[in-house]
Amino acid sequence: MPLILSIALTHVAGRLRQSVVSVLGVTLGVGFSIAMAALMEGSQHDFIATLVDAIPHVEVTDDQRDPPPPPAATRFDAVNVIGARPDDDTRGLRNPVRLRAMLASWLPGRMAASLNGQAVLRYGGKDVAISLTGVDPAAHLKISTIAEDMRAGSFLDLAANLNGLIIGDGVADKLGAGLGDTVAVSASSGAVRRLKVIGLYHTGVTQADDATGYTVLKTAQVLFSRPNAINRLSIRLDDVNAARAIAARVERMTGYRATSWQEANEGLMEVLVVRNIIMYTVVGAILLVAGFGIFTIVSTIVHEKSRDIAILKSLGFEQSDIRRIFLAEGLLIGLVGSVLGSGLGYALSLTLGSLTFEVKTEIELTSLPLYYSPVHYLIACAFALFSAGVAGYLPARRAARLNPVDIIRGAA
Repeated sequence: MPLILSIALTHVAGRLRQSVVSVLGVTLGVGFSIAMAALMEGSQHDFIATLVDAIPHVEVTDDQRDPPPPPAATRFDAVNVIGARPDDDTRGLRNPVRLRAMLASWLPGRMAASLNGQAVLRYGGKDVAISLTGVDPAAHLKISTIAEDMRAGSFLDLAANLNGLIIGDGVADKLGAGLGDTVAVSASSGAVRRLKVIGLYHTGVTQADDATGYTVLKTAQVLFSRPNAINRLSIRLDDVNAARAIAARVERMTGYRATSWQEANEGLMEVLVVRNIIMYTVVGAILLVAGFGIFTIVSTIVHEKSRDIAILKSLGFEQSDIRRIFLAEGLLIGLVGSVLGSGLGYALSLTLGSLTFEVKTEIELTSLPLYYSPVHYLIACAFALFSAGVAGYLPARRAARLNPVDIIRGAA
């Protein structure tokens, strides 16, 4: 084996310029593949983390996934119901105290009740429609990270101010209102109440900052004319990945619709999966192109070293030995390129991570989110070595089949 490696190194060094170009191709392929994987997966992790922090892991609402059939349909086999109208009962989670006690006995996390509805804020002749949520401030802070997003005031100030209102900074900009201003709040029930802005928050999610607000639960119940009612139970779990299973169990126990964060954002999760497939396809194509460079250089060496092959076979080298020589040449180029490419990928990742800028889209970014993982290096290097092995094996197999007698006669 040392002799085979020595011969392979001699062949590669004999065509140093072409070998350096092939190594450079593998290096660039591996380096950019690692940097691209770090950037794509980093943006995915950052997006999911922001999403999970911004919304409850499981949300129980006063809806039912499958509405109950008409009473007559459950009593008789052959029933044709026409023009049935549901009862105009007050919607909400029935018996919320019992519901919370039932879930608290086994739920691996924390929960908070709230009442949510649509409202219009008016200030200085401007109207802004928002989703207004009435909460118990202390309980809500256990399932939300909004305390970290406060830009002015404190979320706990709501507990001491029944006429207090906390809104996103986007809502405040639209209204032209600031901390301490009093705005008129018109609820969907027709009730109107004047509330004082006691806090501003900024989550980084445009939809939340530009169209949501919080007040005390009692105030929301008065505005929406639903005394002692709640229509939402927000749950924050110790393990976010268990949200689907927990939501299914809550729904079976209560009969109310329980939505996990994965289900609520199922379309986005599918897009992320497709994006990952595209990313690894592009990475594979880059490394495949680098493999063609290795194939070219090894094929050229086989053509130029045909007389050397004849001499080696005359000295007793087997076909497998010849095959290993030229396969080793391809793998050497791939190995050196993978090592250098790993260093290049790490350097590119550090450079991209140091860039800072501000872009306001659905989520504000101040820097490129990167995710450093050894898996990226392993995948890129493994694919590069695989491409190098295939690129080196094809001409190596041809070299092993050469007949030394035909080579010597051809030379003569």
